[in-house]
Amino acid sequence: MLIADRKLSMAQVLACGALIVTLSMGIRHGFGLWLLPITQAQGWDRGTFSFALAIQNLSWGFIGIFAGMLADRFGAFKVLIGGTLLYAAGLAGMALSTTSLTFALTAGVLIGAAQAGTTYAVIYGVIGRQIDPAKRSWAMGVAAAAGSFGQFLMVPVEGFLIQGLGWQQALLVLSVVVLLIVPLAFGLREPGFGGGAVPARREQTVGQALAEAFRYPSFQLLMAGYFVCGFQVVFIGVHLPSYLKDKGLSPEVASYALGLIGLFNVVGTYVAGTLGQKVARRKILASIYLGRAIAISLFIWAPLSPLSVYLFAAVIGMLWLSTVPPTNAAVAQIFGVAHLSMLGGFIFFSHQIGSFLGVWLGGVLYDRTGSYDIVWYLAIALGVLAALVNLPVREAPIVRGAPQPA
Repeated sequence: MLIADRKLSMAQVLACGALIVTLSMGIRHGFGLWLLPITQAQGWDRGTFSFALAIQNLSWGFIGIFAGMLADRFGAFKVLIGGTLLYAAGLAGMALSTTSLTFALTAGVLIGAAQAGTTYAVIYGVIGRQIDPAKRSWAMGVAAAAGSFGQFLMVPVEGFLIQGLGWQQALLVLSVVVLLIVPLAFGLREPGFGGGAVPARREQTVGQALAEAFRYPSFQLLMAGYFVCGFQVVFIGVHLPSYLKDKGLSPEVASYALGLIGLFNVVGTYVAGTLGQKVARRKILASIYLGRAIAISLFIWAPLSPLSVYLFAAVIGMLWLSTVPPTNAAVAQIFGVAHLSMLGGFIFFSHQIGSFLGVWLGGVLYDRTGSYDIVWYLAIALGVLAALVNLPVREAPIVRGAPQPA
């Protein structure tokens, strides 16, 4: 158990953490708006753009493991500063890239590493250490809702920037805006982490914590569900604007749809976090994944119109990142908070493998078939599977030294 002499106030943690997630997640949720401008300007196919964002998701997931380890060991502050600087450099590099290789390195590797250091795993580590368990799931819901509000706020802004300034200048403006995370990071400087000191005694080493988690079936089931989450949301987030344009709808419809997803997910993530204090998180997660499968099915089979798009955006928005609070709260409940950022990073890596496949297959299969239909059907089938695998999750805290369930 982590024992700290002093803690940050809950208001300070939530205000700074929420604003950081708003900026970091808000910017990345709009990347789908750049697909057509960049591919048309550079003469690339959609697979090239999709591959770079697929690399971004893998980079985010893989580097997130180590960002989590560093945040657990040295505190979130230093990780946030490094991630912010990488974010600014990646956005500028994305604007100035002239080859598919440099675009993959900047939009992919650099921005992925930046997101690893400025999003949920790092922020949730602070929440886990600084906020009482009785309010932890709720607080995680607030942070996730902030990321959704960032999508609602930033996606239309990014659309206006692209239209008003052009896609390159819009990215350069965002590379400056993201630096606002630096002053906010000072509000998450946790007591006891100065000079690299760990603020509390740990019961386990990193290796012991990892071995315990990967032997525990519920950890593996949570990872499997999060894989599906990544596949669905990143495919929709990146390819929905192009899907709608292919069907003859205006770019404004796509911008408003992505904004609505963010707006309704403010409610969805908050509700999921609040319910996580009262209802079994496995039931919440199963309901979310099944709800996504139903929503996607109705969307692709119903007649397409701006109204149907906005209705889909509202429903899928309620379910968008609402998996995040119950998943991370379950990990904290089972394993404790001493290695929460690292364990959250491993689960998120599974999410990002799904993200890689969702965004990459979307581009590749479109280029080969001229349609997104196959990926839509995959998203439906995976949603049903994720609902089933979350039902057996056991959320009771581990009693160390006792035999674990098979």
